[in-house]
Amino acid sequence: MLRVVLNPEKVPRVNFPTRFGNFEILGFENELDGEQAVALVKGDLDESGVPLVRIHSQCFTGDTLHSLRCDCGDQLEHALERIAREAPGILIYQMQEGRGIGLVNKLRAYALQDQGIDTVDANLRLGFEADERTYGFCAEILKFLRVLSVRLLSNNPDKIRGLETSGIRVIERVPLVVQSSSLCSGYLKTKKERMGHLL
Repeated sequence: MLRVVLNPEKVPRVNFPTRFGNFEILGFENELDGEQAVALVKGDLDESGVPLVRIHSQCFTGDTLHSLRCDCGDQLEHALERIAREAPGILIYQMQEGRGIGLVNKLRAYALQDQGIDTVDANLRLGFEADERTYGFCAEILKFLRVLSVRLLSNNPDKIRGLETSGIRVIERVPLVVQSSSLCSGYLKTKKERMGHLL
């Protein structure tokens, strides 16, 4: 299991206005391996009820450059809108680009996909697992926020297993449904048929 050390004295907390509403943003670093993440918090987490939580893996191409090869940017915006509407809620943005293989390797995987290989086989050909992401760090962030039960906004069963293995109870999976470009239909088909995503 991933070992995580969080130093509470080193966690910055600041007001963070967005076009989806005002959030509080907190920054986290695992002192053992340097992994970083941020949590955007909306509403009072001490209120009764279980917060809506989204774990969103960094996708520079989709989130920032608005790539149509994936639906990541649309998922991020939908999650922020929904959390703002249904507060209390948390969006954890983890820096695990390309399912954990990094930005440059993701571009190498894109090049293989352009030759007709799907996203799973592209990662395998590059020497990686189909999905290298882990969720223990995200679980520790939730524990830091005193959140032990969540409603998880996700289509990925691995996130449910990853959180529950790390001590976070997922009491409900909330489907994340977005309109997607026809350009990413093959990508979504692979996620459903080969990775078990609940689309």
